[in-house]
Amino acid sequence: MIRNYFKIAWRNIWKNKLFSFINIISLAIGLSASFVIGLMVYYDFTFDKFHKDGDLIYRITTVYTSPEEVDYNYGVSVPLIAEVKQNLTGIQQSTAFFTAEPSRIMNASFSKAYNTPEKVIYADSDFFKFLSYEWLAGNSESAIDGPNKVVLTERRAKKYFPNRDYSDILGEILIYDDSVSTTVTGIVANFKERTDFTFEEIISLDTGKQSYMQDQITDENWNSTSSMTQLFIKLNDKKALSNVQNQLDVLAKKNESEKAVKYNEYRSFYLQPLKDLHFGKDIGIFDFTEYNADKSILTNLLFIAAFLLLLGCINFINLNTAQATQRAKEIGIRKTLGSSKQQLVFQFLWETFMLTLVAAVLSLGLAAVLLKIFADFIPEGLHFGLFADPLIIGFGVVLILIISLLSGFYPAMILSSFKPVSVLKNRIISTHSNVSIRKGLIVFQFIIAQVFVISTIVVGRQIHFMMSKDMGFKTEAITYVKTPWMDGSLQKRQLFMQKLAAIPQIESLSLGGMPPASNTIHASGVIYLDGKKEIQTDLQLLYGDDNYLNLYDIKLLAGRNLLNDTIQEYVINDTYRKLLGFKTPQDAINKIVGQGENAIPIVGVMEDFNQYSVKSKIEPMALIGDWSRKRYSQFNTIHMQLNKNSSDNWPKDIANIEVVWNSIYPESDFKIEFIDKTIAKFYDKETSMTKLLNWATGLSVLISCLGLFGLVIYTTERRVKEIGVRKILGASLTQLNVLLCKDFLVLIGIAFVIAAPLAWYGLHNWLQDYAYKTNLSWWIFALSGLGIILLSLIIMSVKTISAANENPVKSLRTE
Repeated sequence: MIRNYFKIAWRNIWKNKLFSFINIISLAIGLSASFVIGLMVYYDFTFDKFHKDGDLIYRITTVYTSPEEVDYNYGVSVPLIAEVKQNLTGIQQSTAFFTAEPSRIMNASFSKAYNTPEKVIYADSDFFKFLSYEWLAGNSESAIDGPNKVVLTERRAKKYFPNRDYSDILGEILIYDDSVSTTVTGIVANFKERTDFTFEEIISLDTGKQSYMQDQITDENWNSTSSMTQLFIKLNDKKALSNVQNQLDVLAKKNESEKAVKYNEYRSFYLQPLKDLHFGKDIGIFDFTEYNADKSILTNLLFIAAFLLLLGCINFINLNTAQATQRAKEIGIRKTLGSSKQQLVFQFLWETFMLTLVAAVLSLGLAAVLLKIFADFIPEGLHFGLFADPLIIGFGVVLILIISLLSGFYPAMILSSFKPVSVLKNRIISTHSNVSIRKGLIVFQFIIAQVFVISTIVVGRQIHFMMSKDMGFKTEAITYVKTPWMDGSLQKRQLFMQKLAAIPQIESLSLGGMPPASNTIHASGVIYLDGKKEIQTDLQLLYGDDNYLNLYDIKLLAGRNLLNDTIQEYVINDTYRKLLGFKTPQDAINKIVGQGENAIPIVGVMEDFNQYSVKSKIEPMALIGDWSRKRYSQFNTIHMQLNKNSSDNWPKDIANIEVVWNSIYPESDFKIEFIDKTIAKFYDKETSMTKLLNWATGLSVLISCLGLFGLVIYTTERRVKEIGVRKILGASLTQLNVLLCKDFLVLIGIAFVIAAPLAWYGLHNWLQDYAYKTNLSWWIFALSGLGIILLSLIIMSVKTISAANENPVKSLRTE
């Protein structure tokens, strides 16, 4: 029986090659997108699923709420660590660690140095009780229970001690930043499963108290929070969650500052589940990579995959129901010979399954291509080999079965419902309901296609708007170099500046902190007394010398520049001037911000500029000098203006800069950045979205047009005799083309009328996340609608014009 089903199915597929091809291609496109997106979702949602009692593990983070905004910090204040360990009830375990950034590690045995190692932490002795590592050498009990101890992962041990047995590495000495000596006390295997705990060197917390992080680790200030301070707990059971949260709320309330209460600012501690750690969009993560998983993006990807699959299924349903009458005699004879309706339904579903299976095989090849195309969008660990995972295989099988049922069930029911008597007497008439459903599905297809087209245009315009918007400062040909932060020698930085000044291609130099726009934020709470009330706000601090504003072409609206690097003066931006209530920039000059020792004069007002991407509004800011130089210099970055007219020579100029760098910092890696590329990184997410939308739009339009082309072919072939008669009666080629296309064009027009408001609503809401945004102009919708109509008309005309050009005598004779 199965063999018979197979033979009949193959015969019908081969007989209708064109329609079978359209169905296979449509389904293959939808399946390939689903496979890739399913792989991405599976990859991101399976992080840290292997930890024992993972559903009871939570990270404690901090949320700051003020009347103006809500800020997130994925660290905690250090005193909370001891409070949690000693007094918090409802938890089994807790562990704290501090992320570190040593600038240099020396292997004492080989006298070999390694610069800027990543994934280093200082952890308390409970760390290895909390996470289950496989020990290759040493033991978890004593590995980091005292000072000057370090545990390496297998990967890092092989790097520092190549060709050595793990047991022989124990006892070796590693020196951090030329001052902190540690002994290797253990080697652990790297986690084989996907995890965000990617640490390679775990140093004992007591060792950290001897390092540059001493102040951070021993900080007893409840109102000081750093993202480097990580605190995890494991609950006794799920029921303890609310109790633990209540205790944390009490601690936050008990230790809030008078200033916070006065200005209606509140801090709370938030329990972030381990399963959400990988999706910490607002809170952040510590995996030391640029890739950040985003649930909203994954959700949108799932919708795209679902729509592409639906479009493929719709093509299948439309083409099969349209062709139903061509198989009417076969069905009538089968029923006359005793076939039941159930057998016929199974036969048609089997044909659908075979087509879907062929499409699935083809989709694997397309999936491999898509993974290469989106290589910059997806994480490194997501590769084609994951398709061999049993869960992914199971997902694929289930998806194929669902698609087969979804695509084939309705056509199978239509085909199997024909009555033998009517069929054999050639009295088969397509019912109005079948035609209506077919038209409705065409409208749905083009609604999706239109929404994708409009979205692609708008998102592309917003990206172009952001990338081309004037940030308020000069970005062309400006580059900067961050000096080693562990080397606090101001003399070296000044010597570096002097040597760079000797390079003729460098037109201007400035020593300061980060560029005007960056992800690094320094801010301070300041108070201004206007005689009637206090104005309290967070003031962002920009560090720069007296040439900083000139190099970035930031204009002064009033007052003067900073006199020198150490005098305490403010050059505020215009946003802060308005916040303080001054009508003109000149009115702000010589006014005092702060009180007592913190009283600082405003000596200048500079033009506003965007400190971040244009998604964010401009915040109050002030340019200041290197006030804390005696303790720690904030002037750690050299900013350079290259000759913009000789960009071809920039590689040579950068090589000359590197030569100077190596003469000053021979033990540190050289890294130079261009400010325009730094700004472009702000929009990586939007750029990826544009690329994704471009592909989704192209695929959705392709699937829809393939289905339309198939239906036009079928309709035209069914009206060959009518075309011949009309042509003999004098109908022109244009009239015939309009006759054959108008019904489809009406459906596409209806789709546009429905799609336009849907797209406007979704895009309008999306644009609300941006402080500066493009307009939803009417021409965007008109252009997308006209484009789809013209494309559809061209595709339809390929067949209709061909049919209209046929010799009417021949068509009437053979009809």
